[in-house]
Amino acid sequence: MAKKKITKIVKLQVPAGKATPAPPVGTVLGPTGINLQEFVTKYNDATRDRMGDILPVELTIFEDRTFTFVIKTPPTAFLVKKVTGIKKGSVKGSKDVVGKLTQAQLKEIAEIKLPDLNAYTVEDAMKIVAGTAKNMGVEVEGE
Repeated sequence: MAKKKITKIVKLQVPAGKATPAPPVGTVLGPTGINLQEFVTKYNDATRDRMGDILPVELTIFEDRTFTFVIKTPPTAFLVKKVTGIKKGSVKGSKDVVGKLTQAQLKEIAEIKLPDLNAYTVEDAMKIVAGTAKNMGVEVEGE
């Protein structure tokens, strides 16, 4: 089988199970010439179990207008907000504390994010997640 030539790689953040051909998905993918409804159907089927999460997706578009996609783990900031129950991070960063994160919650987020982080162990991933949390104004227990 001959290798298909890649024409474009597109990265999007789309709500799980709720993708539609309307903007922002349609605006970004329309010019690529792929079948939008086919992408929306496949994406929604693949993410139906994670409804409510925002999931990054990386689309590889080929010369013949076919595509493949890889769904990544939710953004760290999204997971921190979800676990702590805050609406948004602090405007002043670490100077203004808007929430608290326990070590157990930190480990839970790190385990979810580990496949997409530049870390080999959960402990290293916890350090990365803790840094993101601190920049959002979320205090990490024991730090």
